[in-house]
Amino acid sequence: MIEILLLIILVIFLGMNMGVSGIAPSFAVSYCTNIIKEKSTMILFGIFVVLGAVLLGHNVAKTLGGGILPKQYIDINITLIILFCTSLGLFAANLLKIPQSTSWATVFSIVGVGLAIGHLESKKIFSIIPFWILLPIISYFLTLFVHKRIYPPALKNLWLYEKILSNERTVKKLSIIASCYVAFSIGANNVANIVGPLVSSGAIKNTTFGLFIVSITFIVGAIFWGKHTMCTVGENIIPFGVISATIVGFITATLLICASIMGIPQSLVQLNAASVFAISHNKNGFSETVSHSTTKKIFFVWLISPLLAFLSAYLITKVTK
Repeated sequence: MIEILLLIILVIFLGMNMGVSGIAPSFAVSYCTNIIKEKSTMILFGIFVVLGAVLLGHNVAKTLGGGILPKQYIDINITLIILFCTSLGLFAANLLKIPQSTSWATVFSIVGVGLAIGHLESKKIFSIIPFWILLPIISYFLTLFVHKRIYPPALKNLWLYEKILSNERTVKKLSIIASCYVAFSIGANNVANIVGPLVSSGAIKNTTFGLFIVSITFIVGAIFWGKHTMCTVGENIIPFGVISATIVGFITATLLICASIMGIPQSLVQLNAASVFAISHNKNGFSETVSHSTTKKIFFVWLISPLLAFLSAYLITKVTK
């Protein structure tokens, strides 16, 4: 009974923290450039996270619920360790107001448990890691390529600026659509970080029901704390305009949905940041982007958070098993 109560608390806590990290890369630019108000941001984020989770979240849930650590070794206690250590890594990042990858923290927690008990599907791990490297690189260079077509303003792209100015309302609507698209992709990939271990342990019998219920906790977290992290990436590194926001949204969400279809737990935070860095590179130069204090802080947190999840999961499992 105590284990179930602790599990419920952890699911709510982790889901809320994931909602905080998730709303930043989805609606940060639209919100921080005053395209959309706070209340509308929360409503749209909630609707599309739920839709993404229910419609496309099953493949990633399957990977995290038996693909890395064999299903027969995942019980309630193991699930508690995985979720606790994932929460620890993510909460540390949120305290520093840096959006962090839940997928990284979850996978590293599962790997820590797997190594501690001596049962780990190494082939699955090595099939995931290349995507963690490749997709952010694609996000970076694809964004850089597209953004170079529109910036800086010149005779060859002057027609585009005329179109934008004469269709400002349409462009803003496209930006909001892009934000909703990103929220959908978050539901499709990140909600499964919690649901996968829960279903494998038997705590939740139906994957679709689990994806729906857990996605609700994302909304709660976004409402209560999301505002604090939304403007870190979108505002501190490079001031964004409507067009930049739309480019970032469509590119990163498309890449994340592709990962979801393949059952790959992928970080939207990294995809989004890579896209943001590309725009900063185009506007301010590569050296200034890399040396920016926020960039350094982001990379530091990205290193520490999954490492914390891994070490804590490994040590707790070794002590308790």
